[in-house]
Amino acid sequence: MSLDHNWFTEIANGYGMSLQVREKIHDEQSPCQHIEVFDTETFGRLLTLDGMTMLTSRDHFIHHEMMTHPALFTHSAPRQVVIVGGGDCGTLKEALKHKVVKQVVQVELDERVTRVAERYFPELCESNGDPRAVLLFEDAIKWMQEAQAGSADIIILDTTEPVGQATRLFGAPFYGDCLRVLRQGGIMVTQSGSPLFNLDFLKGMRKEMNAAGFESLMTIQFSLCTYPSGWWSATLARKNQNFGDFREQNVRRKSFDTRYYNADIHRASQVLPTFLQEALAE
Repeated sequence: MSLDHNWFTEIANGYGMSLQVREKIHDEQSPCQHIEVFDTETFGRLLTLDGMTMLTSRDHFIHHEMMTHPALFTHSAPRQVVIVGGGDCGTLKEALKHKVVKQVVQVELDERVTRVAERYFPELCESNGDPRAVLLFEDAIKWMQEAQAGSADIIILDTTEPVGQATRLFGAPFYGDCLRVLRQGGIMVTQSGSPLFNLDFLKGMRKEMNAAGFESLMTIQFSLCTYPSGWWSATLARKNQNFGDFREQNVRRKSFDTRYYNADIHRASQVLPTFLQEALAE
């Protein structure tokens, strides 16, 4: 990351993504990471962790909706949801839009991320007081190891990039704990990087999921212009059940609004370009 002449630039794989900045409005070193918030010229507020873009006011809805609704509308009755990470609370907000959901437990290591989001991104945190929401600030590795077997329908891994402490969340041991905690037919979903820039990482992640015992995997894609390459993915893994179709009519009749996700996007997100199909089939 660099900040030069009022431009925030994130550099990855020889590629730079820049946003013009008016001013930095928050800067702190939490016990876990460096948290910054910028006011940008055209994308509203920008949240970064250790110099990496987490979200902007303008396009966060794409990530939060695609991390949530494809999994919840694929499961027949997603009543118990666990979110690992997700400290900005946008994914929590989307999950709680589903009336069938009875509880969402969010396990975020760094409480300061949530407190900063409450101050600077209140629109993401407006469901934090929902009685179905349980916010825990602790180590998700330990929490998942101790969680009751067969107690969750959906596990959403809304984590940062696999660097530092977060690398522990991208291997077979942790995925195996998630598999144990899921009920039969339960779904785990995790962000899986850019298909263009992070293909080896995506293939390795899927290999780790298979090693953990997940047999049915599905990678979906979506646009997200403020993440490296502007093209992102999420990977879903299901416990002892094929994915089959999703509850399309429920999506078309859903009682809440979404800005990106809809039934056609759900179906289209599963269509992968040839190079990606071939890479994931290896």
